[in-house]
Amino acid sequence: MFKKKVIALLLGAALVASMITGCGGAAGTSSDSGKSTGGKKVGVSMPTKDLQRWNQDGDNMKKEFEAAGYEVDLQYASNDVQTQLSQVENMISSGCNVLVIAAIEGSSLGEALDMAKEKGVPVIAYDRLLMDSDAVSYYATFDNYMVGTVQGTYVKDTLDLDNAEGPFNIEFTAGDPGDNNAGFFFNGAYDVLKPYIESGKLNVVSGQKTFEEVATPAWATETAQSRAENILSSNYADGKNVDVWLCSNDSTALGVETALANNYNGTYPIITGQDCDIENTKNMIAGKQSMSVFKDTRTLASQVVKMVGQILNNETVDVNDTTTYNNNKITVPSYLCEPVFADANNYKEILIDSGYYTEDDLK
Repeated sequence: MFKKKVIALLLGAALVASMITGCGGAAGTSSDSGKSTGGKKVGVSMPTKDLQRWNQDGDNMKKEFEAAGYEVDLQYASNDVQTQLSQVENMISSGCNVLVIAAIEGSSLGEALDMAKEKGVPVIAYDRLLMDSDAVSYYATFDNYMVGTVQGTYVKDTLDLDNAEGPFNIEFTAGDPGDNNAGFFFNGAYDVLKPYIESGKLNVVSGQKTFEEVATPAWATETAQSRAENILSSNYADGKNVDVWLCSNDSTALGVETALANNYNGTYPIITGQDCDIENTKNMIAGKQSMSVFKDTRTLASQVVKMVGQILNNETVDVNDTTTYNNNKITVPSYLCEPVFADANNYKEILIDSGYYTEDDLK
């Protein structure tokens, strides 16, 4: 009952495809398209060096771009919007032929994007959609709706909702309302579980079911913890069990896990997450978190390197979604990589055997 369909469908197909061939089978380490570079220069703008994943993204892309023969201008903006705006403008002025931008705030780079459009510099939005501009050429990310469906399907299969009598109690903690991805994560999970909520097999005891009600500004662990403590004291102090706490990512999951440790004595719930952060992976091993969706940023970086090569060689650029991601100005052609999940049963295969972490990292 613990794994079943999720592992059979997602790990059997998506894992093999993504780990072996890169991003949905589209890219390995670097594509043939990147070989004839002609001294081209690529600007890569990352939001901050304070988070592990952005350092990995930037380093992976720089390494692959340079291996393909490109000059790379990699800049980190210290989570300051004006700094990122200035850095991107300087990349354009310095002669970058393509820009890859992971925005701090998706709607805050309008001036720089207008400058890029005026000078004919293509722009790839990286992982976070650039909003309110028609100067965005492509978007490369993971399938954010699928991230949620992986979480929801994990819950469905672990509880065996199609066969178990129930009812089960569930709570939701979603992400930053200012992050365009957060709604996709929540909706993907909720859409899987909605039939069981409507039938009464899943009971949201707090009554908080909408994204607006369950969102966590800035994905802050402390905010998620405070809200979880309020839910527990208001709804579970009488001894009710919470069977599932669906968290959209690992930072919010940490907050919920701390709240449970401090304020809950019932049967420990299923807890979902996303990103396979080191502390959360340790918690999975220790039984404090059930799963985390893994988005291997190495594959996303590889896909972007391939797309840049295709742009600069005037080739057809790989996209697999032309309808989903509208930024309020245009629908941006997108390439969506497939996420998989890790849990206590498969984390060694997913995270250690692939070289993402070492055994020492998780001690």
